[in-house]
Amino acid sequence: MENMEIDAGFWKGRSVFLTGHTGFKGGWLALWLSEMGANVHGYSLEAPTQPNFFSVINLSNLIQSSTIGDIRDLSKLKESVKAARPSVIFHMAAQPLVRQSYIDPIETFTTNILGTINVFEATKNSETVKAIINITTDKCYENKENNKSFEETDPLGGYDPYSSSKACSEIITSAYRNSFFSKMKKKLASVRAGNVIGGGDWAKDRLVPDFFRSIDRNKILHIRSPQAVRPWQHVLDPLSGYLMLAEKLFEHGDIYAEPWNFGPEQSEAKTVSWVLNCLSEKFTNANWEEEKKEQPYEANLLKLDISKAKSRLGWAPRWSVETAIDNTISWYQAFKENKDMIEFSVKQIKSFQAL
Repeated sequence: MENMEIDAGFWKGRSVFLTGHTGFKGGWLALWLSEMGANVHGYSLEAPTQPNFFSVINLSNLIQSSTIGDIRDLSKLKESVKAARPSVIFHMAAQPLVRQSYIDPIETFTTNILGTINVFEATKNSETVKAIINITTDKCYENKENNKSFEETDPLGGYDPYSSSKACSEIITSAYRNSFFSKMKKKLASVRAGNVIGGGDWAKDRLVPDFFRSIDRNKILHIRSPQAVRPWQHVLDPLSGYLMLAEKLFEHGDIYAEPWNFGPEQSEAKTVSWVLNCLSEKFTNANWEEEKKEQPYEANLLKLDISKAKSRLGWAPRWSVETAIDNTISWYQAFKENKDMIEFSVKQIKSFQAL
């Protein structure tokens, strides 16, 4: 299939409900949707860090409504969905950090499992919702570290609480699709993306934000697993896939109501140390070393097979890891120089789309 484009006309004036809009990925998706003229209704906890993408670009002024709420609060979530009357739902709200899942497994499991159930329950009786996309993770697969790229049909699993909670979220998605939504003309898909980077991420225990914090503080960055291989990609790459999939799901229904991988090309799966060295070349005071302390288990090797999205959606990653890193650095530099970050972020979206 030839490369398809996102149809901005599809989104113009469309009501979209987005959970997790105060997060890094959710913020970029909300900005992109609002730039295309969609009426975005966000539902999320307060932004998890200071600073944060949501506040930096004044996202609350760009979207239709912003509700601060917990996805575990079913009655509030139901009210918000009812008021928004959306035709498309993106479910992104989650506890997204592996290390945090070891510290607070109960919060991780309740947010990522019960939260997913609540989103589906809140949409069951909606007359307007036609397409729902549940955003999970590339870590939802049973990872035997055998250098195999995961396909959507591979077994689900998860060693750590975060990964297993997202595997559960996938199983719940399948159950709701088969038990309820297929009979209701509501189409439900799930998406699994790689390790996303980009401007506006200040999360704790993530490689790029940790790198920039070490630069700002002139400290040595301690790295847990420098030889771990991850499918790195700029945040706009998977988001473009989610948008294309939502259009297909809405217009063509069941044949797209499945799980989908969105990751980089195989050659772009790089080690943590490779990404760090690439970042370090741009900063004279960059300094990192391997953490010697014993760490909780995390998968060492993770790759995604994206052939399904390429052949059936016409989607393909647009930015190489180097380009993703360059655009991430330029975003943080613009932020430090007090540039207009709405304008700067929209410019990055437009240069991505222009490829």
